[in-house]
Amino acid sequence: MDGNALKSWLEIPGNSDFTIHNLPYGIFRSRDRTPRAGVAIGDYVLDLALLAKEGLLKGPGMDAAVFSDRYLNNFMALGKPVWQAVRHRIGELLTEGNTELKAYKEEALVPRDSVEMLMPVHVGNYTDFYSSEEHATNVGKMFRGPENALMPNWKHLPVAYHGRASSIVVSGTDIIRPKGQTKAPDAPAPSFGPSKRMDFELEVAFVIGKSTQMGERISTDEAEDHIFGFVLFNDWSARDIQAWEYQPLGPFLGKNFASSISPWVVPLEALEPFRIPGRAQYPEVLPYLKYKGHHSFDIPLEVAITPDNGEETVVCRSNFKNLYWNICQQLAHHTVNGCNLEVGDMMASGTISGQAPDSFGSLLELSWGGKNAVKLKDGSERRFLEDNDSVIMRGGAEKGGIRIGFGEVRGKLLPAN
Repeated sequence: MDGNALKSWLEIPGNSDFTIHNLPYGIFRSRDRTPRAGVAIGDYVLDLALLAKEGLLKGPGMDAAVFSDRYLNNFMALGKPVWQAVRHRIGELLTEGNTELKAYKEEALVPRDSVEMLMPVHVGNYTDFYSSEEHATNVGKMFRGPENALMPNWKHLPVAYHGRASSIVVSGTDIIRPKGQTKAPDAPAPSFGPSKRMDFELEVAFVIGKSTQMGERISTDEAEDHIFGFVLFNDWSARDIQAWEYQPLGPFLGKNFASSISPWVVPLEALEPFRIPGRAQYPEVLPYLKYKGHHSFDIPLEVAITPDNGEETVVCRSNFKNLYWNICQQLAHHTVNGCNLEVGDMMASGTISGQAPDSFGSLLELSWGGKNAVKLKDGSERRFLEDNDSVIMRGGAEKGGIRIGFGEVRGKLLPAN
């Protein structure tokens, strides 16, 4: 699709995240439709199962049945040539002057406000990276002091840990405040109870669309052939539980209780107009982490907090480009030891923080470990999240008349059981 030349026959609001340049995939259901694949376009969802049934989505390697599945996994498994062909075909059907959808318009286009969005993919495995230098430095300063802010390995490899896939939930799912062990600095022993330092983490995750075998390595040149698309990712964190448990093996109960994702998977192709050069990396990386081309993306991100029955306050404005390690380096490192990938695997970026204080991607940083208050519009203050706070993350970019967005990922923190 020639992005600059595209215009749809469908009326799309000027501020919509879901333009004809985007065409993100999701799984939806409604009162009269079972779970199925759809594409967001303007204020509507285009029913791909219906289009496939009517023979409007055909091509080499295509299996029309995949659009009636509960998840996108089987569609993704058909491979990049099929993804590209389907995306091109959908764009063709929606482009000004095309009349092929005329007979199916009323049935094929479902108002987005009338559907329920479901988890778009079945996530078999989840990896959380730690790829923002500013975030890693901020956390290091708080816990180890400025002289030891970054660990010795940080600029030599994309640090990551394997998280819990079963507790990744779609936007709109309530999150229950977790309980666990915590230990105050002056306490002789730990105690058990609800986390008092609940936090969000602003992240972007990519979804694997092409599997590999054990022992197979993916180079930085090959990495993007395995990446289907992206979602916004809120990696909820219980900072006090995490602080007590994380040494020596890292996050466990402080992280595995919940992560939230946006329901629409934005294809990698949709981000093409927003590619930019990556961050300068020093010292020089090892050969398997070197790459060619541009694999960073200039996409503004924001986080807002809304108290119960209150007004929304934007507390963070960051950008996808604020990552030291790019997606190709992340995937190359993930598989350099022969670790196999499965379709539907999710790889999160880690908290994305910028240099300015209002671009820090977590309350841990915004409040500097709870020392500084973050003021909300209603006059209240936050150092960490309170019960019944809602956290909303958004992301989107515009350039040369092309706009794409992720929609939002939203979650409400409920009191502990």
